[in-house]
Amino acid sequence: MKKSAVIAGLAALAQDTRLDIFRLLVEAGPEGIAAGEIGRRLGLPSPTLSFHLSQLRFAGLVASRRQSRSIIYRANFAAMAELVDYLTHNCCGGRAGLCAPAGCAPAAEAPRRRATKSR
Repeated sequence: MKKSAVIAGLAALAQDTRLDIFRLLVEAGPEGIAAGEIGRRLGLPSPTLSFHLSQLRFAGLVASRRQSRSIIYRANFAAMAELVDYLTHNCCGGRAGLCAPAGCAPAAEAPRRRATKSR
């Protein structure tokens, strides 16, 4: 992925409304969501939604298709993966296992040590 594409993707996501839209589309999966439904769920007027979807589409993070009278938007998962790959390339000095995500499970707390008295 070219650095210019990474910058465009990060810039597009560095705005509250666009981040909310993108996260909603990621949650929806590959089938996507109709534009009107996105606006309804996020409480966005059509012109505002259209502007932000256009910015995400320009950055390559969102794709659309016409379905009857609706436009269905979906996250571009390949672009999202490329962006994450670019950001984590050579993570931890090439030892990716050290910084790989732990998955969806919350991190376990480290065991607490009991205080010992020094003699």
